[in-house]
Amino acid sequence: MANNADTSAETTAPTTESSEHTTQNPVQTEATSNRAAAWSDGFRAFIGTGWADREEVLPPARDIAPLTAARRAALSAQFPGKRLVLPAGPMKQRSNDTDYLYRAHSAFSYLTGWGSETEPDSILVFEPAGDAHEVTLHFRERAGRDTDEFYTNAAIGEFWIGARPSLAQVAADLGIETAHLDSFSATSDDLVLDQDDALTAAVSTMRLIKDEYEIAQMRLAVEATARGFDDIVADLPRIAAHHRGERLVEGIFYGRARADGNGVGYETIAASGPHACILHWTRNDGPVVPGDLILIDAGVEVDSYYTADITRTLPVTGEFTEVQRRVYEAVREAADAAFAIVKPGIRFREVHATAMAVIAKKTAEWGLLPVTAEEALEADNQQHRRYMVHGTSHHLGIDVHDCAQARREMYYDGVVEPGMVFTIEPGLYFQPDDLTVPAEYRGIGVRIEDDILVTETGAENLSAGIPRTADEVEAWLKR
Repeated sequence: MANNADTSAETTAPTTESSEHTTQNPVQTEATSNRAAAWSDGFRAFIGTGWADREEVLPPARDIAPLTAARRAALSAQFPGKRLVLPAGPMKQRSNDTDYLYRAHSAFSYLTGWGSETEPDSILVFEPAGDAHEVTLHFRERAGRDTDEFYTNAAIGEFWIGARPSLAQVAADLGIETAHLDSFSATSDDLVLDQDDALTAAVSTMRLIKDEYEIAQMRLAVEATARGFDDIVADLPRIAAHHRGERLVEGIFYGRARADGNGVGYETIAASGPHACILHWTRNDGPVVPGDLILIDAGVEVDSYYTADITRTLPVTGEFTEVQRRVYEAVREAADAAFAIVKPGIRFREVHATAMAVIAKKTAEWGLLPVTAEEALEADNQQHRRYMVHGTSHHLGIDVHDCAQARREMYYDGVVEPGMVFTIEPGLYFQPDDLTVPAEYRGIGVRIEDDILVTETGAENLSAGIPRTADEVEAWLKR
């Protein structure tokens, strides 16, 4: 049931400078006041009694607790004597007094181990203590039956959002000292995440190398995403019959994401026909027409917030045309060439350069460039980029574009190391009004995207089990 003007309640959570300050809605305030005045003494007396005693059971520490403790210690060592403040973030307003599904700040989750269970407005605080820090997780404890909040406060009351954990339960679960949110107060010397560049970059850089837990979570995300693609393929006839078939693709995948994880890691791209030439097409309101290709870029985010990011391009009728296959296999060749060089010690930017060499070669062979492939690859030319303007790779993890605030020398110019996970996603996009290409190419967009784990000796394609070659894709669609 959505919170509306008759059911919303006043909340008084403290905020930090990095949080979105909540402006009280005058309609909401009036409704809250009117509702409060309507509670009779008889009702208050009756609803406040007759509840069974609850035994507070402390959970065992979750498996990730030692890893998050080590992460916090590593961050502490970088900022001796500094008070660090990392907010989980508030709920985000969707419309009027309804909110979006909550998702905590990724850095907060990385350092606490809290994922989809995170309490909104929580704050992780590193208090200087000599050469180290004492770390405390501040959050709003449950609204107990000894107050009237359990039925009047729509933000934290159990009648509205269900049972919430106690300070002691969260401390045991995460292995972090806890305190009520009311005990937190900001100071002018705080280094606040997303306000202090050094703190933000430090946490982002730490996340470049994934530990065993993170890699296992990403495998789960890829496996769930593969099932989501299978769901779409199984329902292609119904999708093609609907006037907004792209929406059906989006909905089918979302159902899998919610069933097997927390949700989607980003808005699904279901781009059929010429929509596949729009890199971030998320309106998904077009038909899926037999004879066209449909480009599907989607990823399941599991409850720990780790996400997959995978793209496959499918012929709606089950078979590629000659030109579609030519374009598709050129993109696959670029992806395979990029994957082949991945190993510890290369520079991250080399992955993109390798894929682009194939893109330049193919577009030159097809007579689309005014220069040779070699000339196009020169820094001052780059004509082949007309047909692929995006990059080939980005880091992947708890964010779909992970570690984006890391220092450039550690990201684009960084050396590839074991434990890194990133995408390889070349593409070719021939806009429907592009007069530099023959008519049979126009309106074709192809991208193949896989999630790559760097190993001690090379690389593993985590999503290789999802059909990739043109022959594999056609066999998949015919099953």
